[in-house]
Amino acid sequence: MSEKKESNENEQSEAQTESNSQNSTTDPAELGEKIIKDAIVNCIDPVTNCDLVSLGMIDTVDVQMGEAQVAILLPCSIDAYSNTKELEQLISSSLADTGMVSQVKFKYATMTESEKDDYILHLETTYKGKSQLKDSTRVIAISSGKGGVGKSSVTTNLAISISKLGYRVGLLDADVYGFSIPNMLGPEAEPIVIGNSVVPARAHKINFVSAGLFADDDQPIIWRGPMLHKALEQFLANVMWCEPDFLVLDMPPGTGDVALSIASLIPDAEFYVVTTPQKSAESVAQRSAIAARQLKLPLRGVIENMSYFEGDDHKRYELFGRGGGQQLADHLSVKLLGQVPLVPDLRAGSDNGIPIVISDPNSNASKEFEKIADEIVELGPAKKRLQALKVR
Repeated sequence: MSEKKESNENEQSEAQTESNSQNSTTDPAELGEKIIKDAIVNCIDPVTNCDLVSLGMIDTVDVQMGEAQVAILLPCSIDAYSNTKELEQLISSSLADTGMVSQVKFKYATMTESEKDDYILHLETTYKGKSQLKDSTRVIAISSGKGGVGKSSVTTNLAISISKLGYRVGLLDADVYGFSIPNMLGPEAEPIVIGNSVVPARAHKINFVSAGLFADDDQPIIWRGPMLHKALEQFLANVMWCEPDFLVLDMPPGTGDVALSIASLIPDAEFYVVTTPQKSAESVAQRSAIAARQLKLPLRGVIENMSYFEGDDHKRYELFGRGGGQQLADHLSVKLLGQVPLVPDLRAGSDNGIPIVISDPNSNASKEFEKIADEIVELGPAKKRLQALKVR
């Protein structure tokens, strides 16, 4: 027994000597680079939900005297990539956690065509070539009976509010003829187009796509119904949504071709109707709600916008009357989810690309959007999708 014990001790001693020898010959710079790369492997690209290394976005990492220089490959030019700030914050935080890096510097280059192909191939392989809506993705369609009720503003702030609850959120501007989402989220954001695949634009931590990203602001979209349907198919099938928890749709006003297409393409889309307090708006808004029900789309709730104005005297002034939202909700036998006040910053955010839930999160309007987001999450899905959406 003593001979066996002595033999084991000798083996352990030799193994430790070999390990020490390996460590003593390891270049500190190489060891630092490995630790840095291991940290970056845990960095998940917020746009695609894949790690940066697998996507081929990390070119080189150089570590010297506590400073890391990270070279990043982008699938488009840096001017067209709207997510560098969020990317840098993510990487810097991960590297700081290693305790080896006190400063990080970044440099950027554009992928070659071959590298772009590999980037898309990895995404298609990861998501199995399907439209990237998972079985549990909830599709939230924000509709209205007519224009001018602030539907797009509600959609934008609501999408960001749901994201703030910790969910991955995509926003599809289905208002093809009257697109406004790009201006509301930041006109500098651009999608990444590689072949037939589109990686959505990103702003305020949500991914979004709009016909307005592919056309000038003053360029009209003149399409017949079949062309419109095909465009929506492509937005769903060719955009790398990368399995969001929620996909929010900004529907066009009224009850036209888009509602028919959504009923066909996403039969479990949940409809929420935006109205204003006056009686005339309520009577028009119910047409959109009844159309959703006729198309067998679940109608989940009503959102009243421009409910009141609060003056400097802290009094509420109901400029557009009262009760329209509650009357509509009662008529449709659904819940009134919230009443959003009329505030100048809400309108300003629609023009400058900084929604009020970002610019003034403590405002009454922002708190109301947070409440509505909570209500929608608490409602849970209306139907269970039998299989992930796949548009051919």
